[in-house]
Amino acid sequence: MLLNVLNYFFEENSILLIHILNLFVLLILVILFISARKTGKKWTRINDYLGTITKTVNSVRYGDLTKKVGRIELPNAEPLAESINRMIETLYDREKMIIEYQNELHRQNKFLEAVINSLSDGLVIIDENHRILRATPKISEWFGISGKKLVGTPIDNYIVLPERAKIESLKENDIYIKANRASNFSASSMELKLEDRKRRHIIIIKNVTDQKELENLKEDFVATLTHDLKVPIIAETNMLELFLNESFGPVSEKQEIALKNMQVSNKELLDLVQIVLETYKYRDGNISLYKENIMLRSFINEIVDEMEPISIKNNNKLKFSSPRDIRVYADRIQLKRVIKNLIQNAISYGEPNSPIEISIGEIPQYIVIKVKDYGAGISQADIDKIFNKYYSAAKKFRKIGTGLGLYLALQIVKGHGGELSVESEEGKFTEFTIKLPAVMNINLHYGE
Repeated sequence: MLLNVLNYFFEENSILLIHILNLFVLLILVILFISARKTGKKWTRINDYLGTITKTVNSVRYGDLTKKVGRIELPNAEPLAESINRMIETLYDREKMIIEYQNELHRQNKFLEAVINSLSDGLVIIDENHRILRATPKISEWFGISGKKLVGTPIDNYIVLPERAKIESLKENDIYIKANRASNFSASSMELKLEDRKRRHIIIIKNVTDQKELENLKEDFVATLTHDLKVPIIAETNMLELFLNESFGPVSEKQEIALKNMQVSNKELLDLVQIVLETYKYRDGNISLYKENIMLRSFINEIVDEMEPISIKNNNKLKFSSPRDIRVYADRIQLKRVIKNLIQNAISYGEPNSPIEISIGEIPQYIVIKVKDYGAGISQADIDKIFNKYYSAAKKFRKIGTGLGLYLALQIVKGHGGELSVESEEGKFTEFTIKLPAVMNINLHYGE
């Protein structure tokens, strides 16, 4: 029944329903159109905003840190704009700081370069192939070529090293600069360690011409002076001998004592002058060694007999131990000078009433002679200096000394192909050891 009613209603009102449906569709289309317009405006604002951000980012990218993202009426966009602007401000502050650091670094580099360039020494940096990487103006002046032309060229083109010397291990070695023949130069080198681990060396070259000339003048003056002093001292020695032999008449007991004291002082002065002369001979390489076979037992006994009167004055007892006789091939006069110098030092610096021990022995390839005293000893600060020229510990003990005795002793021992070393403990003992090459192909031991 209901179905029939509905069918009748739709049949009678079908045209009305079609009109209603059309109106509904039209209403939906109007609503969609209005929504689309609003959405389009929103997307347009978003696109404009993104374009502004892109422009600002590109400006920052190319170094313009003054740009900022402007304000826009868009929900939730303000925090993004503030974050980007804060980031730009931070970059701007960092850039200013970096520029300040760069300027300061540039000033420091200029200052350091000015200091280095004003040095009287020349500096040159070389790579592992000995090619010049950088050089100071002094180097350019001495090498006779501009700095730019020096870079990349081998340093061997400009200097000559001593025989067997390596440029990486120079230590104040004399060198020859080809373009500066009239001057004297010395060079030292050290490794330049950088993070890239490439092998580089810095060479420090000094012009020592004035120093060499001054040293030669000083040493020639001293050598001439000591040579001229030797003549009157020898004359005085001969005159004292004549007085003691009563060649000019009788000498009283008191006069004899005074003359003998003068004779001892005169001998010490003559020895002093002789040491200075011998030192300069060794420096110039003008001294010759007249080597011969020497039996050490009798040789050292002679020295002990000569030094005994001096040791007695200080209440020291010279003790010589020789389990067997040993032959050594050496210059008798020069070796005697060395051993006497060591015994004299032991008497001077040893404790009174203490023994001074002299011994001989053998180690592989060497004959060993030792002199040991029990006295002041040598401090660790001084032990590396005692063989230096003009260094003397005598001033500490208010004694006279030239500082040449041990220097000369070392040169003599080296001239024999040997070694001179010292071991000491301050306040306890000092022991000097002479090592001379053993005589080969003959029987070394006698008197067994």
